[in-house]
Amino acid sequence: MSFLIKKGIISCCLILMAASLMAQDKFFTKSGNIQFSSKGAIETIEATHRSVTCVLDSKTGDIQFAVLMKGFEFKKALMQEHFNENYVESDKYPKAEFRGQIVNNSEVNYTKDGTYTVHIKGKLTLHGQTKDVEADGKITVKDGKLQAASKLKILMSDYDIDIPGTVAQNMSDTINISVSCTLEPLKQ
Repeated sequence: MSFLIKKGIISCCLILMAASLMAQDKFFTKSGNIQFSSKGAIETIEATHRSVTCVLDSKTGDIQFAVLMKGFEFKKALMQEHFNENYVESDKYPKAEFRGQIVNNSEVNYTKDGTYTVHIKGKLTLHGQTKDVEADGKITVKDGKLQAASKLKILMSDYDIDIPGTVAQNMSDTINISVSCTLEPLKQ
């Protein structure tokens, strides 16, 4: 082979390797899990969503979650109906979204298996309201995949979610949220 052909083949290989490495900077899932609970005086309200979309950019630490509100599942169908119609008004506000950043992203080695503690800051949009939120979490790197988990508390009143007076003593304004996602390298 001539020198130019060898050089061309090597150049193509390097470009493909660089593109492959760049694609691995972003991690993605459409099957993340969010659970929330609100423990009231009489009843605890709990729901789970198993179709959470999450994108994480390992270079910048940017992280984004999105969830369709009607995807939350409750143990009681009536709770699910009240949640969607009376509280979060899912037809009017169909999704919730978090956009933020891992503040200590430089402390996470995305190429080395291990568990890393992270601090996340960003904006949560729910029920048409956007508020600043912060949370601690963990990212576990294993075999090129990421397991991201975090817990946070929000107040329904911060997002203009009204609790009807007839059930106000049964419910808490505080919502405990747990997020867990297994992210894989985004294929481009």
